[in-house]
Amino acid sequence: MSEQLRAPIVTILGHVDHGKTTLLDFIRKTSVAAREHGGITQAIGAYQTEAGGKKITFIDTPGHAAFEKMRSRGAQVADIAVLVVAIDDGIMPQTVEAIKHIKGAKIPMIVALNKIDLPGVDVKVQTEKIKKQLSDQEVLIEEYGGDTPLVPVSAKSGLGVEDLLETINLVAEINEFKGDPSKPASGVIIEAKIDKFKGPIATVLIRDGSLNKGDMIKAGEAQGKVRGMFDWTGKMADSAGPSVPVEVLGFVTVPAVGAKLGEEAERSDEGKAMRSLIDKLKEGDKQILTVVVKADNQGSLEAIVDMIQKFNTDEEHVRIVSSGTGEVTDSDVEIAASTKAIVLAFNVGIKPSANKIAETENVLVRTYNIIYELIEELEDVVEGIIRPGKVEEVFGRAQIIAEFPYGKSEKIAGCHVAEGTISKGPKVRVVRGEEIIGEGKIKMLKKVKEEVTKVEKGMECGMMFDPPIDFQIGDIVESFRLL
Repeated sequence: MSEQLRAPIVTILGHVDHGKTTLLDFIRKTSVAAREHGGITQAIGAYQTEAGGKKITFIDTPGHAAFEKMRSRGAQVADIAVLVVAIDDGIMPQTVEAIKHIKGAKIPMIVALNKIDLPGVDVKVQTEKIKKQLSDQEVLIEEYGGDTPLVPVSAKSGLGVEDLLETINLVAEINEFKGDPSKPASGVIIEAKIDKFKGPIATVLIRDGSLNKGDMIKAGEAQGKVRGMFDWTGKMADSAGPSVPVEVLGFVTVPAVGAKLGEEAERSDEGKAMRSLIDKLKEGDKQILTVVVKADNQGSLEAIVDMIQKFNTDEEHVRIVSSGTGEVTDSDVEIAASTKAIVLAFNVGIKPSANKIAETENVLVRTYNIIYELIEELEDVVEGIIRPGKVEEVFGRAQIIAEFPYGKSEKIAGCHVAEGTISKGPKVRVVRGEEIIGEGKIKMLKKVKEEVTKVEKGMECGMMFDPPIDFQIGDIVESFRLL
């Protein structure tokens, strides 16, 4: 069988909070409704939709770093990139980063100008401003004589999304992406994890050829035999052709994200060189932050690890003593306790037994839902390590939303916990703007009418300070310790 046109593979990149996830979710939900499925039974990091009778494959990478990691391994991940830019913010630092990744991948770009229905925004003025900002980044849209289409959309309402899909089809037609279903499968691993019931599971994006149930497979150092395949809706599949993403059961070990299907990992002395470098950095009296990293999947884990390694460009500031996927376990906390490390958990929970060990051993466990929040907090700690002086760790932040009199002269601060955990024990400070109003400890902490020792993110509570602090509604309470 000769080559034939295949569905374009599309990735969506852009600045955090500009609407990448909302756009993907809208397209995904529309696709589910069109296929009359009750809903997606599993998230495999990729899915297909249909526009104008033609299929489009979207890959949902967990950030620019993961996309770049796949590309750096020589894996051609996507055919087309959609750059999401919010009309109210314009070009932001991570937008610039995304543009660099897209140019590095040498794939066509489409700009999705998002949030065009945002109240109070002058769409015409902002659009012209963003076109100029894009040209400053050497991205010329079509009306400026370039070859980059710009499509106004609202990811929230779906306005313009159909136009975006049509534009993707048009770019695909011009580039004529092809594949041959009769060939053995070639592709890339875009997600990988261990399921406690099924064992190693990997999402494979087939770029050419076909993968069939019963085929022998290998990707990097992982290999096995296809025991089962599932499409993005959770339905079983016996075969997957060009541009089709499938979740594959049968690997003996978890393959690396970005590993190419059908190819063995390249052997080099890079690992030995890295180990000897770290051994050298361990020598002498250095102030280093040690961490245990846990993430929801292999893609997220690699993205976080890569970002952390960037802190160690000149010398080692952050040392990863253990990393893996899945919830935080007893073993993770015990490793952290023995190495005086903190646990960074992304999109995963902590076992109750592990939580008890953390409290007993005084191990700090920080949880995050957004990668960039995790990295920003690490940046603050590293900055403190580099800069002479004290380094501090912030456990949680709460906003004061109400004030209640207590006794003759004291008052209770009614608070909403916005980040992390607020607990009795650590020091707290009340911040107004950039000014510290006062410091002390929590004398009393109540949730509803019950006195408690800690309050988690998203909850409301009342607190009294010792010594009393003259707070106001709108002030921020920060719980912290000096490292």
